[in-house]
Amino acid sequence: MSELFENDIENLSGEDLAALEDTDVVEETSDGTENLIYPEPLYRLKLEYSCEGVYAAVPDGMTLENGEYVIIPTRYGKDLARVLGKVSHPIGIRTSDIITVDRKTNAADLARAEELKEKEKQAFKIFQEKVLNHKLDMKLIATHYLLEEQKILFFFSAEKRVDFRELVKDLVSVFKMRIELRQIGVRDESRITGGLGVCGRPYCCHAVSDKLRPVSIRMAKDQNLSLNSMKISGQCGRLLCCLSYEYDWYTEARKKLPNEGLRIFYDGTNFRVSEVNPLNGLVKMSGEDGRLLEIAGTRFVQQDGRWKIN
Repeated sequence: MSELFENDIENLSGEDLAALEDTDVVEETSDGTENLIYPEPLYRLKLEYSCEGVYAAVPDGMTLENGEYVIIPTRYGKDLARVLGKVSHPIGIRTSDIITVDRKTNAADLARAEELKEKEKQAFKIFQEKVLNHKLDMKLIATHYLLEEQKILFFFSAEKRVDFRELVKDLVSVFKMRIELRQIGVRDESRITGGLGVCGRPYCCHAVSDKLRPVSIRMAKDQNLSLNSMKISGQCGRLLCCLSYEYDWYTEARKKLPNEGLRIFYDGTNFRVSEVNPLNGLVKMSGEDGRLLEIAGTRFVQQDGRWKIN
């Protein structure tokens, strides 16, 4: 790792970059999931109200088409999910993560789903009114009726834990069904609401994957990014999700290139590697004779533990 990023000039203000990290960052270890045998066929589904991805097997004889809807068991009860497609090479999932599709939807299911969407809009307004009446500091993110359960879910965010017991009693008296309130974090809020990131594309957590591993400052350092919180954090105020799924590529690419600061004897002069760019595969070096060279990374090879240039 380059010493440049240990004392990044853009972080001399002393801002707490660790506050941008996920609180559950842990060292990665192999869990042996790469050797598991998964059901065939295996499908990827999506719960549209929360943008959560689900891996699912199907009963014997059932086949699913991309875009159709099915009924599946969820942590909250049986509900509607959209089929994204078959999974050819599942990575990083356990057999316990795989559910089994209950059945395909019919015309009545889809009609009821549309009716419930309209009811959710009304429930959203009622919830906000009740929160004001109870003077609670909470922000409602989404409301969802389960398709096959007499149950309504309210997802909210708050700065701290909220005692909403009286609120629940009030809501039950209005809706006459089971009520469940779920306090979610900033990443979950962004995943549900969606939006465009600084790159101009939809949020990774909303459009790419909802199961990205925790993001750390080290990932930003290893990708030669400026340690400026405004540049490496997303709308949720945490580190950019893309740092996580791009990290593996950078790690592998750097193994084929020398590190910054390394000294290499070339063309009769001692050179120091001043910059390594894995994206374009170029390495910049400065020589003791004043020369500045930019050399393709493919020319660097390791022989007897030392880097040389062909």
